[in-house]
Amino acid sequence: MTLDPTPSPQYEIPEELASQPVKPASPGKSFFSELLQTLLLAALLYFAIDAVFARVRVLNISMQPTLFEGNIVLVNKLAYKFGDMKTGDVVIFHDPYNRQEDFIKRLIGKPGDQVTVNNGEVYVNGNKLVEPYIASEPAYSGVWQVPEDSIFVLGDNRNQSSDSHSWGFVPLTDVVGKALIVYWPLDEIKLVTHHQPVSAATNINK
Repeated sequence: MTLDPTPSPQYEIPEELASQPVKPASPGKSFFSELLQTLLLAALLYFAIDAVFARVRVLNISMQPTLFEGNIVLVNKLAYKFGDMKTGDVVIFHDPYNRQEDFIKRLIGKPGDQVTVNNGEVYVNGNKLVEPYIASEPAYSGVWQVPEDSIFVLGDNRNQSSDSHSWGFVPLTDVVGKALIVYWPLDEIKLVTHHQPVSAATNINK
């Protein structure tokens, strides 16, 4: 193989450009530019996460033994925008008396359902619920027909809970989302269990 002895052409910077001084970037300007970009990215991530998830602190004993005072729960705000509600879901909704606060309860009756509490047992459309998660059997009784635009909720600590049996139904527009996980305190981290407890084998009319 023969090498080409012709030298590569040389390119020179025009004299008028070579003589111009190069200004170094200002350290202060560079720092504030990077800081602004970081803050904008952080804000974008915050609002993106906030659009999908909420955080709720449990303040009372109404959901024991499932949830305890001081638990902080991560909530999926899109759960019912892309999926259906199910009996047994643990749901978060606005306090009917103070919309700045949120409640967390067990979904018992969906829109159009009939909920009956009788002799310590709960029935939905005549079917008895099997509920291993409750603290004790309800000491009250009643029949509720759930409107098409609402849900019926009860606390797992049935006799120590302010819920639909005492103040009525929750409008669907007040539902925030579905509980996902307890993430605080660290020694109590767990997934929130959503039971689907309807047993068609048992009927209140039998």
